[in-house]
Amino acid sequence: MSFDYASLPAVLAGPILRRSDPERILLWLVGSRPLSLELVLSPQDDSMPRHHVLSADNCRVLPLGKHAYLHLIDVQFDRPLPQDVRIDYDLRLKGETDQGIADWAPHLLYEGAELPGFVIASRLHSLLHGSCRKPHHPGRDGLVRADSWLAERWAEPDKRPAWLLMTGDQIYADDVAGPMLVAIHALIHRLRLFDEILEDATVADSQALFASSDTYYHRERLLPDIVSNEALRERLFGGVRKPIFTTASAQNHLITFAEVLAMYLLVWSPMPWRLIEVKPPDLDEKHAKRFDEEAVIIEDFVKNLPQVARLLANQPSLMIFDDHDVTDDWNLNAAWEEVAYGHPFSRRILGNALLAYLLCQGWGNDPDRLAMPMNEITSLLSAAHAQDALPDLEQDAVIRELLRFQGWEYVVPGHPKLVVLDTRTRRWRSERKRHRPSGLMDWEALSDLQQELLDEPAVVVVSPTPMFGVKLIESVQKLFALAGKPLMVDAENWMAHRGAASVMLNIFRHSRTPANYVILSGDVHYSFVYRIRIRDRRHGPSIWQITSSGVKNAFPDTLLDWFDRLNRWLYAPWSPLNFFTKRREMYVTPSTPDRGKAGERLWNGSGIGYVTLDGEGRPQAITELDARNLDVHFPLEEPGEERLEISSDKKRGWHPRGGP
Repeated sequence: MSFDYASLPAVLAGPILRRSDPERILLWLVGSRPLSLELVLSPQDDSMPRHHVLSADNCRVLPLGKHAYLHLIDVQFDRPLPQDVRIDYDLRLKGETDQGIADWAPHLLYEGAELPGFVIASRLHSLLHGSCRKPHHPGRDGLVRADSWLAERWAEPDKRPAWLLMTGDQIYADDVAGPMLVAIHALIHRLRLFDEILEDATVADSQALFASSDTYYHRERLLPDIVSNEALRERLFGGVRKPIFTTASAQNHLITFAEVLAMYLLVWSPMPWRLIEVKPPDLDEKHAKRFDEEAVIIEDFVKNLPQVARLLANQPSLMIFDDHDVTDDWNLNAAWEEVAYGHPFSRRILGNALLAYLLCQGWGNDPDRLAMPMNEITSLLSAAHAQDALPDLEQDAVIRELLRFQGWEYVVPGHPKLVVLDTRTRRWRSERKRHRPSGLMDWEALSDLQQELLDEPAVVVVSPTPMFGVKLIESVQKLFALAGKPLMVDAENWMAHRGAASVMLNIFRHSRTPANYVILSGDVHYSFVYRIRIRDRRHGPSIWQITSSGVKNAFPDTLLDWFDRLNRWLYAPWSPLNFFTKRREMYVTPSTPDRGKAGERLWNGSGIGYVTLDGEGRPQAITELDARNLDVHFPLEEPGEERLEISSDKKRGWHPRGGP
């Protein structure tokens, strides 16, 4: 099929507003060609508009293919931008015509607005947060709900959140619907994204992969599964045949760099969908039926993408990976790492996802911290541009360095300080029992975290996996881990590794620890709120575990109801099972969602979390903005109203209403 490439829109995706403060603004944008741009900022405080012609000094342009160029806009200011007022902005396309966002992307404007705009908050007064956005989940999209919610407040600076925190699984590289994979391949072809050679694979290169009869719904046959993996597979899966990639949905697992990049474009922007046609491939009856069912869900997902793009263009955002951004069970234990990184093909697949994360998510969090890997990937893409394909030796070299890189975590100074954790690449591995789950952060990473927290009055911590989770579910995971089958139940929680759990809990007990912690998490596909207090400490700290998951995903309803009910029975205040938990020295008070069933603590439904904080960094209100247009409130109960833990000190005794 021939295309009229001259008719491609100038902008394919974006702008996405990333980290922003009075001295600096970051914007992410993908164009069909290198663009000549001017950034115009118009604060609504009667100050004059500021014009910034973008050049190589403040706009890095990276080729992704013949007709796709990533623009990483990083403008720093000698004169700070005002805080707590709306700042409208425009990205003007310079050239034969001078067009602004209202011309080339009118869907990014809220009703009554002439331009998109944002607010730089002087303190961390409120946040939107959520994780787990799977396009083919049948529920509604929490980002669409967030956009509708923001549309009612876009003109009121004091009501707009300081950040949109995307706390993991922004894409599902390991779980892709058939229609989405067809769209990915159509977009790769349309934009001529870079090909690559695939070493030690059953297909020679990306074109052979796309043409393979196994490329749709049978990719588990293409993923690496080698003879030397047999013993590991026996231990982890009881002899059931399974590839190195342990996701149960590997049939359409993304493999190439171009595939992952195309997915980011397709989940964040409506424009690429207008350039392609999604035709069903040749499939057997079973998979043709599945394709048709998935197509209905994907069509609804695409229909709402203009709202998603509008939200991302108007709200400063920060992101961090979790496993599905790369693959399920990513770095779950030392045995998994040994096999996955020991095979050239699986290492390439993991590395491609991490390269795409660096460009599409990581850079916008903290460009200075990521300067070294960004320079390396810039050189790689420049070489690819010269030969219309990724040079395989250089690609492998960049991936090796990226897999060794330490620095994905980041800190946003403010009141309170925001600390975003990497719980995936700096893990506490068990060297003696390599099939046991790794700690989510190793001793050195936890020590670095403690240094960030010392003497802070309050802090907001983003931990993609909840630090304080549902004890029954953690106990089930522990049983599978003890049986040598941790990957069968995704046995990843803070309490699964004794060393990591002990150090993390001791950080909370440090005499110079913050008085107030707010921990924001996702991952688990349900939402809940706990308030935690340390026993025998009259003056804190106070800890709130606030979990919002998923943005477009949910737990099986019936199963979650049973887990919720059994957890209340088995770990009631009087239960001796509390003695065996690592958190027995803490009071844990759950909050009951106001729309939940009687006694229900876990809320199940796609949506986005919203938290407001007072001047001391304590939650004032905690709400789940359910995608079904429901506001679910979690009341802030006083500690001691209910206790889930009991003391092991018989001399002190315990009381079910709290306090010794």
